[in-house]
Amino acid sequence: MGDRGPGHRTALILARLEVDYLRQLYYRVGERLVVRSWVRRLGTKSFTIRQELIQDGEVAIRADVVLVQFDYASNATRALTDDERAHWSRYLEPAD
Repeated sequence: MGDRGPGHRTALILARLEVDYLRQLYYRVGERLVVRSWVRRLGTKSFTIRQELIQDGEVAIRADVVLVQFDYASNATRALTDDERAHWSRYLEPAD
């Protein structure tokens, strides 16, 4: 993904990062924390990923990350391809 042929450079760029620190985290030697990630929104040129860091069964940190497809050759954003949309759709948040 992201490579559309020779000399054509595209990438995902970080457009927005919002982080909420919801509770204190504790350092415990050897402890493995849980990070859940999913796609919250899939737009034409961008999508939002939600990540939650969980300790002791509670969300301690929540982050929303907006990523935008960017074409360096034209110095502009671009639409997601059908393949990219299909890839990220697999991680969409289930409907309530």
